[in-house]
Amino acid sequence: HIPTVFEAVRAEFGPELPLLHDAHHRLTPIQAAKLGKALEPYDLFWLEDVTPAENTAVLRRVQEHTTTPLAIGEVFNTIWDYRELFEEQLIDYVRSPVTHAGGITGLRRIFDYASVYQIRSGVHGPTDISPVGLAAALHLGVAIPNFGIQEYMRHSAATDEVFQPTYRFQDGLLNRVRNRGSASAMTTPSPTRTRTPARTCR
Repeated sequence: HIPTVFEAVRAEFGPELPLLHDAHHRLTPIQAAKLGKALEPYDLFWLEDVTPAENTAVLRRVQEHTTTPLAIGEVFNTIWDYRELFEEQLIDYVRSPVTHAGGITGLRRIFDYASVYQIRSGVHGPTDISPVGLAAALHLGVAIPNFGIQEYMRHSAATDEVFQPTYRFQDGLLNRVRNRGSASAMTTPSPTRTRTPARTCR
């Protein structure tokens, strides 16, 4: 069923729209490999959490059968969780959030290690990560050479009232706001970007 969904979306919106799919660790190795292969014509930005992240042997099988980029790691906490995944280049995007990976320093170590293997960031950003955690991820994103994308899920109005975040989501990008009044674009290491691209969840 899933490939037909992406076929319809591509037919409606064209090739430029970045498409991502999260399998929530629910697929068997063969299902994951088949899905990745079947989705290749639709040029996904990434296929996320196809199988349980801890089972690296499974990801070897998936990578053997598809060129669809794989994202994984929101359940990982340390650089050691990623060692085999990086060294064997079994994934394309790192999903750990700042709050689970030892803060900015811990996640920066992971991203530095990932950059050796041309693996990019894709920081986990659900609403159980506070605006403080998201702001930390945004600051880290502009400081690394292998920034990929920032996941963003809008917090409630009550949460924003308490934390008063200094970023705003608009037109698919996260923008830093200075002095609560004047907006300035968040820059990324890429010279072609002036604001931080964000993946939204509904």
